[in-house]
Amino acid sequence: MARVSKKTIDQGREFFEAIKLLEQERGIPADYLLEKVCAAIVTSVRKEYGGEDVVFVDCNTEENLLRVYLKKLVVEEVENNYTQILQEEAKRYKRSVRVGDYVEIPLDTKQFGRIAATTAKNVIRGDIHDAERNLMLREFESKQKELVTGKVQSIDPQTGNATLEIGKSVVVLPKSRQIPDEVLKEGQLIKVFIEGVKDTPKGPKAMISRTHSGLVKRLFETEVPEIYDGIVEIKNVSREAGSRTKIAVFSKDENVDPVGACIGPKGTRVGNIVEALGGEKIDIVVYDEDPCKYIAAALAPADVLQVEIDEEKENACHVTVPDTQLSLAIGNKGQNVRLAARLTGWKIDIKPESGFYIPQNS
Repeated sequence: MARVSKKTIDQGREFFEAIKLLEQERGIPADYLLEKVCAAIVTSVRKEYGGEDVVFVDCNTEENLLRVYLKKLVVEEVENNYTQILQEEAKRYKRSVRVGDYVEIPLDTKQFGRIAATTAKNVIRGDIHDAERNLMLREFESKQKELVTGKVQSIDPQTGNATLEIGKSVVVLPKSRQIPDEVLKEGQLIKVFIEGVKDTPKGPKAMISRTHSGLVKRLFETEVPEIYDGIVEIKNVSREAGSRTKIAVFSKDENVDPVGACIGPKGTRVGNIVEALGGEKIDIVVYDEDPCKYIAAALAPADVLQVEIDEEKENACHVTVPDTQLSLAIGNKGQNVRLAARLTGWKIDIKPESGFYIPQNS
């Protein structure tokens, strides 16, 4: 390698400092940036030399050295000014050079020309944008089906859509995925569930929600150590966001009460979840492999006298409740029995103890 001038070293130092700054500001790995930037320099400079493959970049991060040079073949008679050089001229760069050798010709960044510099700048900008896009996509993919905290930046007065800041990204929470009647405020920190991620022409798009049942599940996993440790298991969740949720839990340890673990001391655990959901009611029931016991539990807070499996229909049953519990079992506009049916996967028809049969569209 040819002797490197102090000027080249100084330019290299500035270059690497800029790369480190970009890494800190954008969160893009320096190695990735260096690879793209060097490729951009080669592409732009090559245009100044007829597109010939004569441009090379040496990048030494340890010595803060960036060297751009041409490599030309030493000949007796030049036929291609871009790729060849006369021996006498080549001796300016290497005294002992002979015909048939290759000589390295260092370039100053100022020699790239305005067009080359602009080209490099545009390519670098595009690569940085792609890197940021890929980084964002990987970040969201790693958090898919997870719970994240977002800060409300703004709320569109016309659509009601909220713009959230999540990490280094800005994501839109549609009005349709917000809890009904919930009033969000700028600067507010809220929990959201990442339903999925799409790579669109405008960049990665995270689909976030406050209404997804997965939000409740992740909140319980966060608040209840027994769930995090695998002692208590969440079997299913059915939810009507902003109103009511039913969650079925099961304990792998007979000494641990799954419902009590979820409620927490003095109701603190479930209370924190209710607060995070804006006051949404939560029924915690015990899962049972016996469908009759499971269905009876799912209809809480109503008392159930009997559950009869309908042998003629698939996953259908008839439930008997005390006359005084009928409206409670059905719930407001059928909500309680509807949520119980979703939780258990069974079609539930409810009748009072007096015998008057009332089929429910659940």
